[in-house]
Amino acid sequence: MAKTEETAVATTRSGAAARNSRDPNEASSVTIDDTVVSKIAGLAAREIPGVNSMGKSFRRLLGRVQPGDSSTQGVNVEVGTKEAAVDLVIVVDYGVHIPTVAEQVQSRVAEQIEAMTHFSVKEVNVEVTDVSIELPPGGRVE
Repeated sequence: MAKTEETAVATTRSGAAARNSRDPNEASSVTIDDTVVSKIAGLAAREIPGVNSMGKSFRRLLGRVQPGDSSTQGVNVEVGTKEAAVDLVIVVDYGVHIPTVAEQVQSRVAEQIEAMTHFSVKEVNVEVTDVSIELPPGGRVE
């Protein structure tokens, strides 16, 4: 009798995903840390035209003083056993249609998380906290 290969997806309490692709009785797993899900969300959001930056103004200022990996700035995730919820804080460019940008961010973030982790994304909440105004040389809008 031939043994069939089964694939099961499970997660640990910390939200790390484990995928077993052998006999279910064997102990093989892949773990995905919550930080990875945060980075995926942050990078996906930044792909959308009209997203200028992410995070609240104080955190963005602090990021300029203390440079480092800012891909999770403005991102908070909650990861359960098979699903994730994402909260994003974004700054948009002046002149964009904010509801359209927010909807595009929500779609892209959900698509990327689901494609890369196999988590079901239950919600992507977007908070727009500022509008970025690129001033021309001389610093005045005419």
